[in-house]
Amino acid sequence: MANHKSALKRIRQNEARKLHNRYYAKTMRNAVRKFKRITDKSEAEAQLPKLTAMIDKLAKRRIIHKNKAGNLKSKIAKYMNSLS
Repeated sequence: MANHKSALKRIRQNEARKLHNRYYAKTMRNAVRKFKRITDKSEAEAQLPKLTAMIDKLAKRRIIHKNKAGNLKSKIAKYMNSLS
């Protein structure tokens, strides 16, 4: 157990941030899954900018790694281009 008040506060802060980050990471993963279920190209083109913005924002805030963000954006763009 922590010996200082500041260490106890740090534990509380870390737990709150972990829950916050997990929520947004899970939301992003669900959005990517939902995007990959789209079969209409025009709908995918409309959703792509919103999804890439979400991914970029999470990478900027270091919730996901910037390389993971790039890989995800590449995969969803590739999927959109494969639709006919």
